[in-house]
Amino acid sequence: MAAYPIELRERVVRAVDRGETTQDVAQQFEVSLRWVQKILKQRKDIGSIAPLKNPGGRKAVFQGKLAEALRQAIRKKPDATLAELRDACGVSVSVMCVFRALRRLKITRKKRRSSPLSNSPPK
Repeated sequence: MAAYPIELRERVVRAVDRGETTQDVAQQFEVSLRWVQKILKQRKDIGSIAPLKNPGGRKAVFQGKLAEALRQAIRKKPDATLAELRDACGVSVSVMCVFRALRRLKITRKKRRSSPLSNSPPK
């Protein structure tokens, strides 16, 4: 969801500054009461009503040199486990982080069988 435009924010703040209640302002501009309160608190705390930059989520660990290190580790040992790949890169992250990095880098790890399993009948 996109942030409300600065013009709307300015009109809401002006209305409150004129003495209207936050509840009346919220109804008048068809926004939530909580949003009006947040804008007023933001102005008080940081002196601005501009939308805050919120990139959402964390920065990916495996970028640049670490992403290349992950690719190299897979080239050296294609059948390595996620934990082994993590250790080869020298980072302290969860195996799920390695899994997500592989998915983001579009590196598949599905193995193809060259022969049938020993206990299964041939097809």
